[in-house]
Amino acid sequence: MDSASKIEPAKEGYIAPDELRKKYQSAVGLLMYAMLGTRLDIAFSVSVVSRFCANPTEEHWKLVKRIMCYLRATVDFELVFQGDLKDLSGYTDSDWAQDPETRRSTSGWVFSLGSGAISWSLKRQTRVALSTVEAEYMGQTQAAKEAIWLKTLLDQLLPKGNYGPQATIIYCDNQGAMALAKNPTFHSRSKHFSVDTHFIRERV
Repeated sequence: MDSASKIEPAKEGYIAPDELRKKYQSAVGLLMYAMLGTRLDIAFSVSVVSRFCANPTEEHWKLVKRIMCYLRATVDFELVFQGDLKDLSGYTDSDWAQDPETRRSTSGWVFSLGSGAISWSLKRQTRVALSTVEAEYMGQTQAAKEAIWLKTLLDQLLPKGNYGPQATIIYCDNQGAMALAKNPTFHSRSKHFSVDTHFIRERV
């Protein structure tokens, strides 16, 4: 699914037939199961189609079938773990105000151990971001919380001394958001940020 495309909800007054709604919800549930298990490559697409479970249209159903066709064509895709399996790193990215109904942004992150992904998520943010910097900053905060949990888990699972206290690097492509994470001073564009969003500053 093209990340630049905007999928519109049903028009006002439309009510999905029961049969369409049931098969749509069932199919999206199956796609979520695959996505949460091993198929992080469909995370964005599944996140989009899941927003219309309450009142899907035929156009939404076509998108679901398109994802299923993609899975069938890529059934041999697999996660491969190579390299240094003590090297935990993360990547985070966010769009800005792409939801046509709420204007909320969507954040995603993925963490890998060596060459293989071990944890990923893509969700709509809980509040409206007023800028790309704010959207990216909120995404960084969520990724930082996951990094702390993963590092704690690895410290418990790996033999003592095999993982160590090294920092987990989280890569982000927004210079403004990275500057805010490192700078403890308040800026005019960030003074309205929620307190929990500044959690990442303590972890940089």
